[in-house]
Amino acid sequence: MRRRDLLLAAPGLALLGPCGRLQAADYAAAEKAARGQTVYFNAWGGAQEINDHIAWAGDELGKRFGVGLVHVKLTDTSEAVARVVAEKAAGRDSGGSVDLVWINGENFRAMRQQGLLYGPFAADLPSFRYVDTKGKPTTLVDFTISTEGYESPWGMAQFVLFYDSARVPEPPRTLDAIRAFAEAHPGRFTYPAPPNFTGATFVKQVIYGMIQDRKRLEQPVDEAAFRELAAPAFAWLEAIRPHLWRGGATYPATGPAQHQLLDDGEVDLSMAFNPSEASTLINQGRLPKTVRSFILDGGTIANSHFLAIPFDAAHKEGAMVAANFLLSPEAQARKQDPRVWGDPTVLDVAALPPADKALFDRLDLGVATLTPAQLKPQLPEPHPSWTDMVKKVWPERFAR
Repeated sequence: MRRRDLLLAAPGLALLGPCGRLQAADYAAAEKAARGQTVYFNAWGGAQEINDHIAWAGDELGKRFGVGLVHVKLTDTSEAVARVVAEKAAGRDSGGSVDLVWINGENFRAMRQQGLLYGPFAADLPSFRYVDTKGKPTTLVDFTISTEGYESPWGMAQFVLFYDSARVPEPPRTLDAIRAFAEAHPGRFTYPAPPNFTGATFVKQVIYGMIQDRKRLEQPVDEAAFRELAAPAFAWLEAIRPHLWRGGATYPATGPAQHQLLDDGEVDLSMAFNPSEASTLINQGRLPKTVRSFILDGGTIANSHFLAIPFDAAHKEGAMVAANFLLSPEAQARKQDPRVWGDPTVLDVAALPPADKALFDRLDLGVATLTPAQLKPQLPEPHPSWTDMVKKVWPERFAR
């Protein structure tokens, strides 16, 4: 019996090649091998609309492909990374507890460097042919790190700010303007506390605005260099602190917590890493209908987020089927609907078959969602080490 025939016949080894890679050229066979598997999908569970979308996907995977999907709800992706690290340390190279993980940035870098990811697999997914890799280059680059097929793109993200137009006729569109706004309106501005992702992104946005050589952000940074290069940004944060909500004595723990402050009228501005988030919250009755989005002059940080399969995943075939379905035009269009989630697609909509393109054409992206032209320019994410340093240094300076 040839090696491939042997592998196809062996339970638990279906479609696995000599290096553990799925022979996904025959994707129909991969779907067949996945039938009956249950995929443990480790993903942030902090937003009901995201949880609901994942639940919908799980129902569809079960009905269409016989693949179960269990959403393991995380408060931070590092929880899943730590489990995979522990499994590798214990000598486990199969039967792992994490089949699929929602990931990007510093967590991707850490898993890739430690050999904790299965792949490359992304280009083997049938739906990958629709990804807009030219128009959306971050679908192939994660925080300056080439994905090399070890992640499948799932959605686009860009840092945006919200303001209530009923109280703020014109929002502050520069860092100088934000500082002047905070000084003129004490207690009406704040930002989430790092290591929260949104808060860390705001701090990186301030660094972008203050650093002399932006090219330095593309390179790794150690703590000594970070403290020197980020000093102007941290001086700005110190200067604005006394004028923040509650005098800067405390900060919202999350983006949703800050949205609640905006909804309650305690602050006038909020922020998110999803350009459609304000429209989604308005649709849910969780923000006033007068809230609108904006970006800073000169652009804001943008990236893609991804799905990855750990090296020891117990159900690699099922994970690939799940990743492929979540990348399909149907699932991507549903995800982009602000009434569902509002997460922008990674697909090249203009190049889709007419029936699939129509799914996007009929979407109402919402009253508070900026157009693609209004979201430009987009700034690339710094190297992951900059995020690491923000999460280390900011609490030392401000969480006290």
